[in-house]
Amino acid sequence: MDGDGQGGVAKRRGAAADEEDPDRRPGAEAAAADKDGDDDEKAARRSRRVASLDVFRGLTVALMILVDGAGGEWPVIGHAPWDGCNLADFVMPFFLFIVGMAIPLSLKRIPDRGRAVRRVVIRTLKLLFWGILLQGGYSHAPDELAYGVDMKHIRWCGILQVTCGTRGKLSPPCNAVGYIDRKVLGINHLYQKPAWRRHRACTDDSPHEGPFKSDAPAWCASPFEPEGLLSSFSAVLSTIIGVHYGHVLVHMKSHMDRLKQWVTMGIALLLLGIILHFSHAIPLNKQLYTFSYICVTAGAAGIVFSMLYFLVDMVSLGYVFAPLRWIGMNAMLVYIMAAAGVFEGFLNGWYYDGTNNTLVYWVRKHVFVRVWHSARVGILLYVLVAQILLWALVAGILHRAGVYWKL
Repeated sequence: MDGDGQGGVAKRRGAAADEEDPDRRPGAEAAAADKDGDDDEKAARRSRRVASLDVFRGLTVALMILVDGAGGEWPVIGHAPWDGCNLADFVMPFFLFIVGMAIPLSLKRIPDRGRAVRRVVIRTLKLLFWGILLQGGYSHAPDELAYGVDMKHIRWCGILQVTCGTRGKLSPPCNAVGYIDRKVLGINHLYQKPAWRRHRACTDDSPHEGPFKSDAPAWCASPFEPEGLLSSFSAVLSTIIGVHYGHVLVHMKSHMDRLKQWVTMGIALLLLGIILHFSHAIPLNKQLYTFSYICVTAGAAGIVFSMLYFLVDMVSLGYVFAPLRWIGMNAMLVYIMAAAGVFEGFLNGWYYDGTNNTLVYWVRKHVFVRVWHSARVGILLYVLVAQILLWALVAGILHRAGVYWKL
């Protein structure tokens, strides 16, 4: 969505300026643009864009597709059952970090505060709409050929959105996050298959999902909202840290000054989170969005972004990360089509002699799993090639055509 409130699929216009480097404005580039006309102006504008932002955003979406598609077969990729931090546990903080970092760049050209607030509110409402539509239960893609949700069981919280009488606990059945969500949202509106179902107290197959033990505690089968009310307040801190990184980009003109600020803060946050976890003061826990988890994931995000900034915007190795950049420039499209499974759901609607005999099933089984004689390796390669790489190429074609899906 641009500053006038217009969104949807459109040619990139002001969006390129939203994330351009303030240190690369006018001067020689502007003179070249005046000399050679509109085409050169567009080229100069593209060159001023902070490409590492798109690469980082694309990396986050690619990780989201990877953990959703292969996390069930590879526990180290999926969410940690409770305490701890696996690859999937970095996805949401990385997303919040890059959202925060883009805010100063996006709003720096809007002098009117009222207009800026309106822009943020409208984008937030759009994200909530898509979050409820895709994760609230209305969309059953890609596995079920059905749509619709019972409003008594809709999930209000998501990525884009047990009785306990003991206080001060961080265990699955007794914690403030779950208690508040059950009281305010209601148990029917919580996530019905939380990661703790793979906890060692629940199943002998841990960290894989499997049948519950005969003596498994009751909370193993209970719903829990990992993106609930209290944890969402904590998650705001991940965005605020990203906003700080964005302000550094806007107000500091030297590449090295920026890197010093970013790397120092990233390392400090990472070390603080690790110390809090291993000293048993505050455990790393994505479900509760603990302070140590915020520090580790935000610190990791800052360090990863700093590395990408150095490689892409300073050393000019952007061509190496081109697929991730294409995904990042059309992140909403790739998320909905690939991560949310909408495109696969569409393909699964065309089957032959049974709903299990679809093109997606055939390709996954015959091209990947049977060739490698391993379900784990085959599914991992299917996600990497038929989802991430495929949609990177689609996003690249759309980028060449100047077509983007914007909120």
